[in-house]
Amino acid sequence: MIRRPPRSTRKESSAASDVYKRQIENTGHKNESYGWIEVITGSMFSGKTEELIRRLKRAKFANLNVEIFKPKVDNRYGADKVVSHDANEIISTAVLAAANIRLLADNCDVVGIDEAQFFDDEIVCVCNDLANRGIRVIVAGLDMDFKGNPFGPMPHLMATAEYVTKVHAICTRTGQLANHSFRKGENDSLVMLGETAEYEPLSRAAFHKLMVREKVRKMNVTSETVTPKKSKNA
Repeated sequence: MIRRPPRSTRKESSAASDVYKRQIENTGHKNESYGWIEVITGSMFSGKTEELIRRLKRAKFANLNVEIFKPKVDNRYGADKVVSHDANEIISTAVLAAANIRLLADNCDVVGIDEAQFFDDEIVCVCNDLANRGIRVIVAGLDMDFKGNPFGPMPHLMATAEYVTKVHAICTRTGQLANHSFRKGENDSLVMLGETAEYEPLSRAAFHKLMVREKVRKMNVTSETVTPKKSKNA
């Protein structure tokens, strides 16, 4: 027999959810002295940038001063645009280091930051400084790298953010929710820009099976290495 929570508990839970939705959809509070940080995270092809652009456009519709930044290393769609995989785009500024954002975000009501995983650790302090100045900061980035490890400053950003939204792609092999970004090629560099030709979203099960298979393959290659035989005359 399934026991339902008390009616009062259900009402409190629903009320808390409604407050959360109102906060996350709010465009900003010009009269408040402190802002906040929102983090949108997940695997590749999960709609992170799409959601970032949606929130920023809503803020622009409210006539708020909005600035968008991305790391200069992300040059897939040009230096002056943030573009989602669905081809939605918004004008942005590419910066070399996180500290540059602090200097360029004067007089902003809302600051958007895309591909935050590629920034240095200073991005955490920058986001908190902006929020303490009364700015709403919306950050999007990958939570894990292609090996399934926490990516760059993202864990610290999620820890200090008021709101964290985790979005999911669909696994190309199982049809289940995907939370991993699997790299198809042999390139082992941590930072490698790419699209569907280089990456595919995978569920936990599909990703784990491929990682085990790859580990076994590398072990077999190592074991098959032939050690040169010593000459009889040696």
